Amino acid sequence: MIRVIPLLLIGWALMCQGSVAADDEAQVRAVLEREILAPKQTEQEIRAYCRSRVLPMPAMPSAAAWQATAAQLRAAVLEKIIYRGQAVHWRDAPLRTDWQKTIPGGPGYHIRKLRYEALPGLWIPAVLYEPEPERPGQVPGVLNVNGHEPKGNAVPYKQIRAINQAKRGMLALNVDWLYMGQLREDGLMHWRMNQIDLCGSSGVAVFYLAMKRGLDVLLSLPRTDPARVAVTGVSGGGWQTITLSALDARVTLANPVAGYSSLLNRADNGRDLGDSEQTPNDLGTLLDYTHLTAMVAPRPLLLTYNAEDDCCFWARTALPPLLKAAQPIYQLFHKPQALRSHINKVPGTHNYEQDNREACYRMLGDFFFAGSKDYSSKEIPCDKEIKSPQELKVAMPEKNEDFNSLALKLAKSLPREPELPREKKAALRWQQQRRVQLRSLIRASDYALHAVAAGSETYGSRKATYWRLSIGKVWTVPAVEAVEGQPKGTVPLCAPTQTAILLADAGRRTAVVGALRLLNSDYRVIAIDPLGFGEAPTTSDGHPFAILISCVGGRLLGIQASQLAAVARWAAAGQGPVTVVSYGPRSSVVALAAAALEEKAIGRVELNGSLASLKEVIEQNRCLPECPELFCFGLLESFDIRQMAALIAPRPVTLIAATPRMKAELKDLAAWYQLFGSRHQPLR
Repeated sequence: MIRVIPLLLIGWALMCQGSVAADDEAQVRAVLEREILAPKQTEQEIRAYCRSRVLPMPAMPSAAAWQATAAQLRAAVLEKIIYRGQAVHWRDAPLRTDWQKTIPGGPGYHIRKLRYEALPGLWIPAVLYEPEPERPGQVPGVLNVNGHEPKGNAVPYKQIRAINQAKRGMLALNVDWLYMGQLREDGLMHWRMNQIDLCGSSGVAVFYLAMKRGLDVLLSLPRTDPARVAVTGVSGGGWQTITLSALDARVTLANPVAGYSSLLNRADNGRDLGDSEQTPNDLGTLLDYTHLTAMVAPRPLLLTYNAEDDCCFWARTALPPLLKAAQPIYQLFHKPQALRSHINKVPGTHNYEQDNREACYRMLGDFFFAGSKDYSSKEIPCDKEIKSPQELKVAMPEKNEDFNSLALKLAKSLPREPELPREKKAALRWQQQRRVQLRSLIRASDYALHAVAAGSETYGSRKATYWRLSIGKVWTVPAVEAVEGQPKGTVPLCAPTQTAILLADAGRRTAVVGALRLLNSDYRVIAIDPLGFGEAPTTSDGHPFAILISCVGGRLLGIQASQLAAVARWAAAGQGPVTVVSYGPRSSVVALAAAALEEKAIGRVELNGSLASLKEVIEQNRCLPECPELFCFGLLESFDIRQMAALIAPRPVTLIAATPRMKAELKDLAAWYQLFGSRHQPLR
């Protein structure tokens, strides 16, 4: 027993310590998990931010004035939104078409298979419905684009539409869409488009070229009448229709079906946001979809919407703003009858079924077959002529390019100027110039901050204060300030500072261990959720509002970094520079950007779980909803993790648990610090 008693006492003591530690962790977790913001507060702020940036339709005195404005807008969108970076070279590549087998169709038409290159190495499968027997002269051509339809060209409602067009004497070209039909490949999933954006080239250009090249193919046919060329499609096909028709004057009639709405509508209705291509970077800085609608004038335009759409773009909300914008423009051209609308009530859901198809046939008849006594808008029954996917299958190359493969190729040579200067004077000049560049690239702001206390409590020897930090009168950042006694600041791996700002990819409530470590080292801890993290999400009910922020000219990374910098200035007042501690790859990039731009208030940075390179986002084939701020347009073109860290020196940046990739990518950072007279070792 003499030996046993001490062991029992030791065991009891250890159990007590474990219990204390568990209680301590539970208390900190409860503090970090407390909700500070009002319900939906961040969502409302995002909506207000985006609404305030949407451009109104200008008043126009004449048709000539609008034509000049439309021409300017068309050129600006093509140059500044679509054909950026490598997209210019994709645009200038010659059209390549591979015509394949012709198969029987039904009475009055046959079907020709083909594929064409949207851009070098990316082939689009298509099928052409040709009327027979061949008649003298040229005939109308219709480009039928796909929406978010997994079956692609084989979906029955699209086949029926093309068959009916052919039976009426039109050339009907059905083209597959990216990630649909035969292009149902993971690398073409629409949210991966932004990998190309990260590299400073336009991801939306891939979408645009896919439909533009389809129009090129249609117009290359000797039988196509260039004065009678239509585009139509539903859902994402409706977006393609209005985009191509507004930007390419070769389209002479357009019928978008349940495919788009104003950016104001998108701010109010998350279900209207669509995918990345429908709200591309900076489009809203030039125009709204109201402008695009009016830019079709004076060409015939039929806007089709569904009364009870179960997907998006309700007729009652989407259609009125578009008509309000376009009707005055059509009036200026004295062609009000060329602008029409159709609201489908049966079935009224998200569809391009018979009622909507017959509205399309009617529009085509009125403008392409005016005066014809034989033309009817009633659908010609053809259910027995529907082909199987296998029958319509087009032979495709073994290897087809996709968003990921294109981005990987672009990333190889990025950043464009990767080398760091080797002498101090040049290094200081480099930092000064690159800070200006980074600020512009991420569109950072110097926000003022007003702190509003939202309660406080004491637990044990610690005190927690809850804050609503009003930043720039635009955003509210929730913050928990925790302190024990008089802060001393002895965090391991860092020289002493008094205050640490804590942020984590999964939100502050997941950073319990990090907060405890800091508190136990006598730090004043301020745990925050910048926009897009934790209590301040950019996604609501599954709808990613982050894409709308970039569409109207903002940058999520710039907002986050600006918020963090503002919090740092507030926290540093009367205390001295703060330490920023991040957990996760997303928050680590935010921390680097903020520290690079805020030279005074942020004294040091500690990164846990950081990327070694932004190229990992592409190598891991990430998509936008997973890490929206990391797809900041053009960031990798000028900056990688290495360059951003170099901007912060001589202030210490420490990467915890350095991976082999970090050691390879960031091996020269220690020598960089030595230029500034510091022996700091960034990799731990």
